[in-house]
Amino acid sequence: MPWLTIESAPDGVAVMTKIDDEHGVRNEQVLVRKGRLWWHEDGSMYVYYTPTHGRPK
Repeated sequence: MPWLTIESAPDGVAVMTKIDDEHGVRNEQVLVRKGRLWWHEDGSMYVYYTPTHGRPK
């Protein structure tokens, strides 16, 4: 499955995410978008960054 820009990720659905920019690929993990925040799949806490890419889990 190809990586898509994060703007296409649906709200409330777990997706595989990553940051992919001029510093390389990092922070690959499953997250759930709720509004402007990205949460761990179990809802325990949100992450302090916004992923750049996502794809279905």
